[in-house]
Amino acid sequence: MGKSTPVKQAAVVLGALAFGWMAIEMAFKPLLDKARSAMDNSDPDRDPDDIDSARKEDSDSDRKPISYADAVAKNTAGAS
Repeated sequence: MGKSTPVKQAAVVLGALAFGWMAIEMAFKPLLDKARSAMDNSDPDRDPDDIDSARKEDSDSDRKPISYADAVAKNTAGAS
């Protein structure tokens, strides 16, 4: 076998990375296509993490219980 030069090593590494990338793209193609189409259809001006001021003005006690016991009590009271 010939001597391994840095150029050969770099070419082998880049080839392995390209092969790995293509293997992942083919394996997860349906999932990636679905995620990419969802991102294309999303509205960049609307951030779902932002809370609307109208919702924030509503009673916060209804949305954020003080404790877990309060939340359970509230859910059981509302369910019956």
